[in-house]
Amino acid sequence: MKVVILAGGLGTRLAEETDLRPKPMVEIGGKPIIWHIMKIYSTYGFNEFIVCLGYKGYVIKEYFANYFLHQSDVTIDLSNNDLEIHNSFSEKWKITLVETGKDTLTGGRIKRIQKYIGNERFMLTYGDGVSNVNINELIEAHESGKKHVTITAIQPSGRFGVLSLEEDNHITSFHEKRSEDVGWVNGGFFVCEPEIFNYIEGDSTIWEREPLENLAKENQLKAFKHRGFWQPMDSLKDKLDLNELWNSGNAAWKIW
Repeated sequence: MKVVILAGGLGTRLAEETDLRPKPMVEIGGKPIIWHIMKIYSTYGFNEFIVCLGYKGYVIKEYFANYFLHQSDVTIDLSNNDLEIHNSFSEKWKITLVETGKDTLTGGRIKRIQKYIGNERFMLTYGDGVSNVNINELIEAHESGKKHVTITAIQPSGRFGVLSLEEDNHITSFHEKRSEDVGWVNGGFFVCEPEIFNYIEGDSTIWEREPLENLAKENQLKAFKHRGFWQPMDSLKDKLDLNELWNSGNAAWKIW
């Protein structure tokens, strides 16, 4: 089964990092976050990827085109233009990098890779979030549900304190927002049937709007509840937090 990764957004909330590179190339522990995402899937035996490129997509192309150089020691003999690679290691990945347009929205990016999917089931995720979601259990849930799409539902940890107020603004209680206060939200990590392409009109379609809304109305959308680790990289703080987890050896998404 192929894995589609949406990697074309501008990443404006992480402008400190994305002026020079696309958001999926922002690093955790010296590796781009897209590499971490691919390692999650690869651990479960899924090694064929389709990456939807947009903003600064050439940076992602360069990284994978020169993957050996990024991973290995090399000797370069300038006199005869010879390159020798030492102690090389590579992944068993087949990667199709597709230019889906700088301004194309998420649904449009999915529509543009239809020819690489054909009439097959596929997985889909965002290029800026990591999780320890069990991919095998996700697929089993999708197969048992018999819907067009299964979406991983998560309960993000709250970032703000919750106040209980009386009419005179007297605070009766205060506590940090808990996961159960937030409810279930879209955590990405989808499994999709090829029928979903019929729900996407074109480049201006947002996947999270009309397609998913209409699938829900038609009872073709199922949730797979994930209560484990999930963390997007939406801000500089997120990047620092993820790197701290990695450097401390507490990266829950590192299942390989």
